Amino acid sequence: TTFQDGGEEVEDGAVYNVTLKKVQIQQAANKGARWLGGEGDQLPPEHTVRQYETSKIRAIKAGTLEKLVENLLTAFGDADFSYISIFLATYRAFASPRAVLELLLDRFGNLETSSHGEVANLNSLESEMVLRAEIASVLRAWLDQCSEDFREPPDYLCLLKLLDYLKNNMPNSDMESRVQNLLKQFQNQEVEAVDGFCSTSSSDLVDGEELEISNPEEFSSFQDHVVAEQLTYMDVMLFRRVVPYHCLGCIWSQRDKKENKNLAPSVRATITQFNAVTKCVISTILGTRELKIQQRAKIIEKWIHIAHECRILKNFSSLRAIISALQSNSIYRLKTTWMCVSKDILLMYEELSEIFSDHDNYLTSRELLMKEATSKFANLDSSEKENQKKSQKRLQLQKNKGVMQGTVPYLGTFLTDLIMLDTALQDYVEGGLINFEKRRREFEVIAQIKLLQSSCNSYCLIPDQKFIQWFRRQRHLTEEESYKLSREAEAAADTNILSPKSQKSMVKRISTLFLGTDVFTPPKEQALKSSPVGGSSGESTDSASVSSCEFNHSETEDVCMTPISSPEDPLKKISSCPLSSCSPDSSMSTASSGVSSLPSFLLASTCTGSTPASTRASWDSVPCSAPRVLPVYNRQSEGSCIIRVSMHGLHASVYKSILITNQDRIPDVTQRALLKHNLEPDAVEDYELVQVISEDKELVFPRDANVFYGMNSHVNFDFILRKKA
Repeated sequence: TTFQDGGEEVEDGAVYNVTLKKVQIQQAANKGARWLGGEGDQLPPEHTVRQYETSKIRAIKAGTLEKLVENLLTAFGDADFSYISIFLATYRAFASPRAVLELLLDRFGNLETSSHGEVANLNSLESEMVLRAEIASVLRAWLDQCSEDFREPPDYLCLLKLLDYLKNNMPNSDMESRVQNLLKQFQNQEVEAVDGFCSTSSSDLVDGEELEISNPEEFSSFQDHVVAEQLTYMDVMLFRRVVPYHCLGCIWSQRDKKENKNLAPSVRATITQFNAVTKCVISTILGTRELKIQQRAKIIEKWIHIAHECRILKNFSSLRAIISALQSNSIYRLKTTWMCVSKDILLMYEELSEIFSDHDNYLTSRELLMKEATSKFANLDSSEKENQKKSQKRLQLQKNKGVMQGTVPYLGTFLTDLIMLDTALQDYVEGGLINFEKRRREFEVIAQIKLLQSSCNSYCLIPDQKFIQWFRRQRHLTEEESYKLSREAEAAADTNILSPKSQKSMVKRISTLFLGTDVFTPPKEQALKSSPVGGSSGESTDSASVSSCEFNHSETEDVCMTPISSPEDPLKKISSCPLSSCSPDSSMSTASSGVSSLPSFLLASTCTGSTPASTRASWDSVPCSAPRVLPVYNRQSEGSCIIRVSMHGLHASVYKSILITNQDRIPDVTQRALLKHNLEPDAVEDYELVQVISEDKELVFPRDANVFYGMNSHVNFDFILRKKA
């Protein structure tokens, strides 16, 4: 079969595109081959004769409403077989159901006054039967594909008009009884709720119920796959009820006008559900102020697992909602909490997020959606072997049930496409004709929605009322509330381990870190109390670090990014401090903001010999009369040095500086690093310490290794603390 462009045909009130279709209708043996008894389909091409037939396909390109309705009756004769479906799916953009029905029944359906060509010319019983069959075919398709067009409470004028026509022209037909049943159904449902269980408004709650913030224990009691299945159940019920023409750009783009507050209710319902899932994720993570860092991280991990279960169920709507919530500003900024999320789950999260990458107009999600739409089960690919194993195991459980799965799309992609088409293409062309080529383009998108709607019939999910009631009860946080709670959660994480204490306690911790287990009382303690150590008032001082990043809660973000270009400046100042300046009254300044100063008493004790006897031994190699060389970053000196430890998953410039000696082993350093990053120090066994050698090389330390002697001293002293796989 070959096609050839036949140009355009112009009639009064219509313009048609013409395509010539050349089809082979017969292949027979030529004269010599027939004499030898050969058959055409068993001979090489040179011994056969082919016969072709050329047919003309007319597809209306633009026309008046009358011509478009008339074309419903002649489309099959013109070989434009998809025209009826395209018209019924898109005509609401330029006409009302009543206008189309009146044209179809009054102008073309009245056999006595019909101006239809065949009737006017032949006026025969045969032509009447043909016309009646054509109209019946259009009406049948209309009732099959767009029965919602006739829902016009309380009068149902279009449905009554159609019923009257059928009684006069097709009495006692199946279609007449079908229309009567449809009318009764609509009358029994004067006001149809889109779907009662999925709404999260307080009006749908049972008497006595109130909206509440999620209880972490109650949420944790639901298994991950159960939550995913229930979200999918709600999404499926709503998506199947989406009326395709509600998605048209010319209709959906008018939703914000006051007079259109009830426009496109089926689409609004899916968006309400999407937003409800997003807000539920945020409220479960932030709603409870008393949560510890690890507890909040566990909830994030649970939602990532639920998102993965949605991916297995091919529910891209709730999957997108969960990912959007985790990427929202109030959740994304919980950097201390994200540090506690395990590496495997973070990789899973990254892979799921990549599905909705905006690269090349969301090409990845579009291709994946079309691939999944025609498959029985999800096609799962993971770069992480462990995630791949888990995915395949869960998928196998689904396959063992023997029930195919549908596909629930993220409807926003289709809405965006239809709005873009509506903006880019004109509604009318020259002569005031309706641009039907635009409707053909729109139908390409709507056809995808219809295909996915039909696939949703494959789901076999049972509602869990316990979860649905819990989901409906959730009180959603506003953006302001969620951001405020996010800041409070991060601030609590910062001060969870290093809570504000007296300056005396702060001094003891610093002196213990630098000078051993014996603690001394610094001179001029009153002066220290009046001048906070390491920063101005209002800032949380990181007392366990020589040059650590401070957390200033008056700033928008709670992580201080220290420039890498001059990491040694503060310590160079200290190490080059002349002996005369090493006195109890001297104060040190920093070369860059965000880096803590050394307390003056530390320098004084080092230079003046006031160090306790128990710790002085480690400094005996340097006479007290000479300046003491304090440990610095990137250089091992006098059995000690300073390393930088950052958490896996964060930028390398977000680090904590830690002093280590030649006596420190992995558990000691790991515990100190956890403390510095405001994590539970008891979780030492769950983490490993790694030195970064280069972009593609790293040094992993054994459990009881001596860090000072085991580290590579020829590269930067940059370390990463990460959860064990």
